[in-house]
Amino acid sequence: MSAAPTATATRSAPLPNEPVLLREDHGRIAVLTLNRPRAMNALSGELIDALSAEFDRLAADKAIRVVVIQAKGRAFSAGHDLREVRSSSDYGFHHDLISRCSAMMMKIRKLPQPVIAKVHAIATAAGCQLVAACDLAVASSDATFATPGVHIGLFCGTPSVPLGRNIGAKRALDMLFTGEPVDAQTALRDGLLSRVVPPDQLDTATMDLAQHIATKSPLVLAQGKELFHKHMEMDLEQAYAYATTFMAGGIMREDAKIGIDAFVNKKPQPDWTGR
Repeated sequence: MSAAPTATATRSAPLPNEPVLLREDHGRIAVLTLNRPRAMNALSGELIDALSAEFDRLAADKAIRVVVIQAKGRAFSAGHDLREVRSSSDYGFHHDLISRCSAMMMKIRKLPQPVIAKVHAIATAAGCQLVAACDLAVASSDATFATPGVHIGLFCGTPSVPLGRNIGAKRALDMLFTGEPVDAQTALRDGLLSRVVPPDQLDTATMDLAQHIATKSPLVLAQGKELFHKHMEMDLEQAYAYATTFMAGGIMREDAKIGIDAFVNKKPQPDWTGR
């Protein structure tokens, strides 16, 4: 695939003044790369803001159907930048930093495109939160995950929000109370990950998944993502009522009509109308 770099994309080798976030578009797939390898891709305020701004751009980019988040270096992300955290004792500074990070994570939830975390190595604290916040996650079998705040006297409060919603209370609290890492197979079993593959297959497996999803109707992807996240916050009866109305309306849409017609009449997958 040919890459079409945007304004935030640049060289593959990190240089002193290189952006903390890179973007390359591969057809209908946008690949965002955390680019603080020397800091284990810690989520500094600068990187948080760069991700947030890129998500705003992607939300308005109708050419992109899937987003992949990956990282350079020996870590996916080590969480918040503790040097930055230690630089101030002001409550307002820390509340602002954490608020910006939470808002950035929520933008993943609100993006119309499915977002896939591609995890090649360790993801801890807010880095684990970033994986949990994505819609899907493909990991190398070498990857590990942890919420180790308790080791430094700081409970991983905001990481616990998507983590608990991914893997349930008891498994999440086991990670949060002990701070101990779990391997990729355990994370897959618990629901933090979608797929685990050998390290040498991670690139191909992630892009194959992204390309497969990108062939689907962008309208259906966007509406289906919104439906899923909304009904997961409802009780069972409310969820069924909401999903029933959603599906009845969806059947009336043009993309469903041409898709059903193609299936029934054994036609090739149609070009989606977005209606």
